[in-house]
Amino acid sequence: MATSELSCQVSEENQERREAFWAEWKDLTLSTRPEEGCSLHEEDTQRHETYHRQGQCQAVVQRSPWLVMRLGILGRGLQEYQLPYQRVLPLPIFTPAKVGAAKEEREETPIQLRELLALETALGGQCAERQDVAEITKQLPPVVPVSKPGTLRRTLSRSMSQEAQRG
Repeated sequence: MATSELSCQVSEENQERREAFWAEWKDLTLSTRPEEGCSLHEEDTQRHETYHRQGQCQAVVQRSPWLVMRLGILGRGLQEYQLPYQRVLPLPIFTPAKVGAAKEEREETPIQLRELLALETALGGQCAERQDVAEITKQLPPVVPVSKPGTLRRTLSRSMSQEAQRG
């Protein structure tokens, strides 16, 4: 069974609006497969000969980003199917408040966010178990500066030769 595929790639960029769009999809698939109900099989027992021939057809599958799929046999027309819409993201995309809008035009803050902001305000923005950075770094091991590889090797070789001389 032989298969050929054709992919599509679309990209668009709008510098003024700082927008970009890019999409890639497998557009067309053409495959050769055995055709059902179209085979020939002959057998001659006297001559010990057999002949078998299987009909083939080219199946076409065409997809598009607009959720349309076309299926069929090449030369016989394609049947079009509208695929069901499926959201890609589980949640709707966040849209920020209008930047230049007056306070009256803006949407209200969600209740959960208001409660969280009230809790932060009550705590004064401070953590009860807060530590200074100096206290945290005191608990860490001292930082040893990394020396050049050549100098480290020389000091090791000297100390080893001194140990060898001492016996």
